[in-house]
Amino acid sequence: MKVNKVFAVKLLLVAAVMVGFTSCSKGGSSSKGGSRATGWKINDKKGGFQYASNFKKQETGPGLVLVEGGTFTMGKVADDPMHDWNNTPNQQHVQSFYMDETEVTNMMYMEYLDWLKRVFPPDQESYANIYEGAIPDTLVWRNRLGYNETMTNNYLRHPAYAEYPVVGVNWIQATEFSKWRTNRVNEAILEREKFLKKDAKVTDAKAESTFDTETYLAAPTKTYGGDSNIVLQKGQKGGAKNNGTAGANGGSSASKNVYAQRSSGLILPEYRLPTEAEWEYAAAADVGQRQYNLYKGQKKYPWSGRYTRTNRRQVKGDQLANFKQGKGDYGGIAGWSDDNADITNKVKSYPPNDFGLYDMAGNVAEWVADVYRPMVDDEANDFNYYRGNVYMKNKIGEDGKVELVTAESQKMDTLPNGKVIARNFIGQIAQVPVDEKETYLRQNFDKSDERNYRDGDKQSTRWFKFGDSEDNAKVDDSKRMYDSPKHNVSVDSIGKMIRKYDKSSKRTTLVNDDVRVYKGGSWRDRAYWLDPAQRRYFPQDMATDYIGFRCAMSRVGPKSDIKKSPTNRRQR
Repeated sequence: MKVNKVFAVKLLLVAAVMVGFTSCSKGGSSSKGGSRATGWKINDKKGGFQYASNFKKQETGPGLVLVEGGTFTMGKVADDPMHDWNNTPNQQHVQSFYMDETEVTNMMYMEYLDWLKRVFPPDQESYANIYEGAIPDTLVWRNRLGYNETMTNNYLRHPAYAEYPVVGVNWIQATEFSKWRTNRVNEAILEREKFLKKDAKVTDAKAESTFDTETYLAAPTKTYGGDSNIVLQKGQKGGAKNNGTAGANGGSSASKNVYAQRSSGLILPEYRLPTEAEWEYAAAADVGQRQYNLYKGQKKYPWSGRYTRTNRRQVKGDQLANFKQGKGDYGGIAGWSDDNADITNKVKSYPPNDFGLYDMAGNVAEWVADVYRPMVDDEANDFNYYRGNVYMKNKIGEDGKVELVTAESQKMDTLPNGKVIARNFIGQIAQVPVDEKETYLRQNFDKSDERNYRDGDKQSTRWFKFGDSEDNAKVDDSKRMYDSPKHNVSVDSIGKMIRKYDKSSKRTTLVNDDVRVYKGGSWRDRAYWLDPAQRRYFPQDMATDYIGFRCAMSRVGPKSDIKKSPTNRRQR
């Protein structure tokens, strides 16, 4: 009997050890309720590390559709009668991103103008140029030998054109619109999740107390001019609760007195202009046609086939885009063979491509983010290609905190035509170029402004010696690789324009760091320009009646929302 008791005790000890070993093993391989790094609980009621553990996927911003990334042949045009090296084909890969379903419309842009007019009243001297600088140039419709005053007076504001793409917007204005849109969308999300007072964006919007995404993330107590009645913390009266989808600030309703941060999974990436590679990839939409010749870049238009008319039986012969069909023919014969437009047309008037994007050919050409160069430098990069990086950082004051833009420090740019445009708003974080603290001993970038990277410098196979300077420290201005004219326009203290024109007769090009690529044909262009690979350029501070734009947004997380297995890969 005594032996049996001893044996039983031994069995209990062994069982206890096994249970302990099993529980430890289970705890070490699972992150549920605890960290796989330390074992400490995540989102503990008593505090500790807060994280959006139940985050599922990025919320799709207003107006956007997902474009699943992949590889494609960039720059391959189906017709190239000029044999232009401007379209040298090269294989590129782009990450998944979101893009506007349509071009930005007059109504969308008018919403922006209305906000600026209310927040920065143009009748106040300190804000006089902000609203005026954002207004599209309606005079782009005028022609010396044409009567277009109806569009000059009505196209932007008349409700008949509300859903038509906005034109007369230069690249700088399009970029500023994108920044504004980012802030308004994130502001609405935070209000929805009760991190902001309801309707603050409408009732309390003033120049000195507006919302900026980056300011909120870096210094939430300074948002809305530091008004704590608008900027709420989770756990306060009316504070946010976890919605179970985006994982509001840690995914735990028990955490208190915290603001939404990037780790909350709520803040969307910025709206921006798409890169040239993104735009061309999205327009070509090879995802729906994977035959060998299309995969290699032989698709002529954003739709299937090699013609501009549809072959679908019900609507056979209808035009698939709005473009100029011939000299003096902007739409066809009235009532027959007509594309239903003479100037621009209402968005979604033609079928979308295989990504669900409308008007990726015709209607209006579109600004993209890139600085123009005759060649896409695939020798240097073939992943998320983009030329135009200017790296900036937050300005830090003597107190070690970020500095915000004030009415006195607000940056205004004077364009060559005399128009003054605001480049930042009060309440945003002031930006300065990166310096040696960020660039020292780096291999991936070495300065703030990388727009002219490899333009004949030592990193380039096209390097050549500039004058007598080996290190290019003293570059002769007349021997620049792209020796475009350098005009200087400024405003003196009393508001008088000072124009200094470059009258040199030795300039050989108009290419410089301030010309931007635009893509896609327009209502003024022949079918040749509808090819997604075609590329042209225009000064970033000028506008036309045929260039508009649409926004894009980067995708964070997985490439797509579809969980792919080897089986459904083959089926697709």
